Amino acid sequence: QVQLVESGGGLVQPGGSLRLSCAASGRTFSLYTMGWFRQAPGKEREFVAAIGWRLYGTYYTDSVKGRFTISRDNAKNTVYLQMNNLKPEDTAVYYCAAQRQPYSDSPTSYDYWGQGTQVTVSS
Repeated sequence: QVQLVESGGGLVQPGGSLRLSCAASGRTFSLYTMGWFRQAPGKEREFVAAIGWRLYGTYYTDSVKGRFTISRDNAKNTVYLQMNNLKPEDTAVYYCAAQRQPYSDSPTSYDYWGQGTQVTVSS
């Protein structure tokens, strides 16, 4: 069982930055592929980024490549999402998720989810 708690969301102007954190419970965090998803009002939940558990491979959706960076600190049981040059279309609730399988961009592949943190990009 893994419990996930996101933090770091907020209101930021276009072009600004935020760093999201996701703290995980449990002693096997290092064995989980971790992902970030987001859901805007009226839209489906979409994949943002993921980081593998074995070789720390990273994966991004095209719209955030070059702007967002996912990383993990297994000693702290935490995964991060550094978001730079934010755009209004990045506005959404951001969710952290965990799974034991290799990389996947499908929400249905993930077994554990956090409660979400709101990110609003607006002037």
